[in-house]
Amino acid sequence: MKVLGISGSPRKGGNTDIILNEILLGAEESGMETEAVSLRDYTINSCIGCEKCRKALTCSQFNDGMNLIYPKVEEADILITGSPVYNYNITGLMKTFIDRLYPYYTFHGKRPGRYSSRLQDKKREALVFSVCEQIDPKENDFAIEAMSRPFEALGYNIIDKMAIRGYFEKGSVLRDDDLIRKVHSAGIKLSEMK
Repeated sequence: MKVLGISGSPRKGGNTDIILNEILLGAEESGMETEAVSLRDYTINSCIGCEKCRKALTCSQFNDGMNLIYPKVEEADILITGSPVYNYNITGLMKTFIDRLYPYYTFHGKRPGRYSSRLQDKKREALVFSVCEQIDPKENDFAIEAMSRPFEALGYNIIDKMAIRGYFEKGSVLRDDDLIRKVHSAGIKLSEMK
C-alpha cells in the first residue's frame, strides 16, 4: 500500500509539514510505503476552465508540476492532504492542486448531469487535516470541507478529518506531545484501512 501526503503550506517546516511528516512516519512504521509532496516546490498553474481535459483525460493546457504529481496520485492507495487555514479556507496552493484534479472526472451526457471519477478504479482512502491559529471550530471547519468534498466526489472514502486548532508559531505543534502522539497514531492506523 502506498500513502501520498500533500502539504499545501507555503511555509517550509511549519506546523502543517510537521503534522504531515508525523502521520507519514506512523504509516511507515506500520509497513506502508510513503511519499511527501510539498506543493510549494512545484510550479502549478491555476485551472482556466478550458475543458480540454474532458477529451484529453489529462490537462493538455499546461506542462507544469501537476504532470509530475498526477502519477503519484494515481498510484497512491491513501491520500493525505494538509493545509494551514488562510482566511477560513485552504491555501491557494491546495485549492489549485484540487482544481487541477478535474481531468479525472468523466461527464455522462449533457451538462449539468451525472459524472463519475476515473480514480474510482480501486478503493481509495483519504485523510484531511487543517491547522489553525484560532480555537473556535468555525475558524477552520470550512477548510476541512474544502478538502473533503472534492475528494469524496473523486471517489475517495474520507477516513479521518482532523481540525487542529490553536497553533500558529512555526513548530508550535511540537510542544503538544498529545497531539503528536495522536497524529502519529493516525498514521499507524492507516494500515488497517485496506
